[in-house]
Amino acid sequence: MQVFYLVDIYIAVIYKEVTDIDAHIKKVYVPMTETGFYILLCLQEPNHGYGIVQKVKELTNGDLILAPGTMYGSLSKMEKDGLIRFVREEEKRKIYTITDLGKEVLDIERKRIRRLYKNMEEMK
Repeated sequence: MQVFYLVDIYIAVIYKEVTDIDAHIKKVYVPMTETGFYILLCLQEPNHGYGIVQKVKELTNGDLILAPGTMYGSLSKMEKDGLIRFVREEEKRKIYTITDLGKEVLDIERKRIRRLYKNMEEMK
């Protein structure tokens, strides 16, 4: 019984953090799609759309390949929502980086994924 109580507290702490974020951001990004997660993960260093596609393909051993429409639609939406920002243009490629809000959302998702994994391992 004690274990469930600690898990409940842990979940409450995670979602307490989420309540500090704008309602629109919570609704759209928590929990995150796999595409959104990988875009924010890859933008911890400035990068462009094609670079993100290549990095995601590498990280997932080719299991996830982001289509151009999905990638650029997500980048546009994330920029509008303030999770990423345009840095500069290089050879006609827009370079983006993650913002503080994007880092906060990514951190919440990391904690959620860790909790899911921990619970899955405990239930084996």
